[in-house]
Amino acid sequence: MKNVLNSCGKNMFVGFDYGTSNCAMAQMRSGQAQLIPLYGPASLVPSTLYTLERAFIADAIFQQLPEGPDKRAFAQSRAVLLNQAIAGKRAHALADAQAGIFYGDDAIAQYVADPSEGYFIKSPKSFLGASGLRQASVEFFEDVVAAMMLNVKTRAEQALGAAITQAVIGRPVNFQGINSEHSNRQAQEILRVAAGRAGFTAVEFLFEPLAAGFDFETRLRHNHCVLVVDVGGGTTDCSLVRMGPDHLRQLDRTQDCLGHSGERCGGNDFDITFAQHRLMPEFGMLSPLVSGLPMPVMPFFNAMKVNDLVAQADFYGTNTGLLLEELLRTTSDPQLFERFIKMRAAKQNFAVVRAAERGKIALSSATEITLDLAFIEENLQPLCTAQQLAEVSAPILQKIASLIHEVQQQAGVQPDSVYITGGSAKSPLLTQLIRSLFGPQITIVDGDHFGSVAAGLAVWGERLFR
Repeated sequence: MKNVLNSCGKNMFVGFDYGTSNCAMAQMRSGQAQLIPLYGPASLVPSTLYTLERAFIADAIFQQLPEGPDKRAFAQSRAVLLNQAIAGKRAHALADAQAGIFYGDDAIAQYVADPSEGYFIKSPKSFLGASGLRQASVEFFEDVVAAMMLNVKTRAEQALGAAITQAVIGRPVNFQGINSEHSNRQAQEILRVAAGRAGFTAVEFLFEPLAAGFDFETRLRHNHCVLVVDVGGGTTDCSLVRMGPDHLRQLDRTQDCLGHSGERCGGNDFDITFAQHRLMPEFGMLSPLVSGLPMPVMPFFNAMKVNDLVAQADFYGTNTGLLLEELLRTTSDPQLFERFIKMRAAKQNFAVVRAAERGKIALSSATEITLDLAFIEENLQPLCTAQQLAEVSAPILQKIASLIHEVQQQAGVQPDSVYITGGSAKSPLLTQLIRSLFGPQITIVDGDHFGSVAAGLAVWGERLFR
């Protein structure tokens, strides 16, 4: 393998948290993991992409691939898209396909400005383990992930002033709950292929809860049995691990890892469930039909399931369009239902879920808020309460409790402390759940909710690559 050297003459490696909600990279400096600034001082970039043309994604990857068999194979498999990209660049007067692709907050801004144009992709990691993906879909996700990885890698290299060739990439314990073995192989292979096309020459994978735990371990002064609960955007993962000074420098941690569990339920599910049950009534979901029959809820639920390919295809399909026309004629409140139809026509369902996410975050420190949905309709500001959020979140919290119970059964021991991390770890609902399971005496440690996984991946990378 030809190594690219940094200014110190060593291979440049990073910990790469390609997350469902956010992406982050970390490096080791003076024995400490540090997040790498990507956008100015910001070290996190939302896992979103907006492109003027679908074909631009494939073209952007193709242009940066080194000459050789891999580039020729990619050109052959994406021939139609590469030809479409030529026409697309001409239509948009662009010399470079990358100029028509936006990432992170820029992608969100482009989508909000005109949701009916272009292609907006949020949290693609949620789809990588989906059952029944055809080869065309696999290639699509390979391209999307590679483009996003390339963006983060390029920005990190600019910040460091060095080429990055090696990475430890985090992965959930299970990408999907159904047929998890096949799902995990499929998803990890997509990540591996994408990382190679983004320019990484050596890639290793590590369970995300272990990564978060290894970051925590560097600060332990005594040996502990630690339950790591990582509530990410798309998955919740739990690991029960022996940690501390006696374990820190061991490369083989097999005997220390007492149990793992994971499921596809995370922060996005809190957002979606909150949007379904609290916001969709503002669009007519609870309005009965003139016949007295209840309004069908499936179109409303599918609209908010922005992390479900099948649900989104159904929501925007012809049959749903015909159903909505019929329901508009038969609903007892056509004014509310017209909001729903207009939202669908403008493709604003992502924006509604994002508003629910903002509400969820605000309710972590407030008992009630008004949620601004002016992008749907002027003065549309539904009142949302922390009690409502707790009620609709109860099934998700029960899933997390089951994961904790499962990992305890595997380990056969009680934790000395619980380390919680991930974007949703800030929610008091999770702390209350932990206390209810282990009692008020359990020590709960809050990690860097967004950076602990990347930091732990960098810690592990130092052991692997040096």
